Amino acid sequence: MEHGEKQITVIDEEGNEQLCEVLFTFESEEFNKSYVLYYPIGAEEDDEEEIEIHASAFNPNADGEDGELQPIESEEEWDLIEEMLNTFLDNEEEE
Repeated sequence: MEHGEKQITVIDEEGNEQLCEVLFTFESEEFNKSYVLYYPIGAEEDDEEEIEIHASAFNPNADGEDGELQPIESEEEWDLIEEMLNTFLDNEEEE
């Protein structure tokens, strides 16, 4: 996972690689982590379904190279992510 990347490959629970489009990333000083929100590529083609947006935490390495995606464990982190997502979506609609 690199900063500025628009696509990432995520391995799901079954070990399948899924190419995902990065929606946005942000950093939280509160939790001292970076977060990435993304959705599977190909999902947006089906208008019937709402796109499932996923979120993971990651710590970029010192050189800014790949950081491992990590699950989000706390309710507080999810609240923050939801807030950031809502703000992002509101801004998208205004443009």
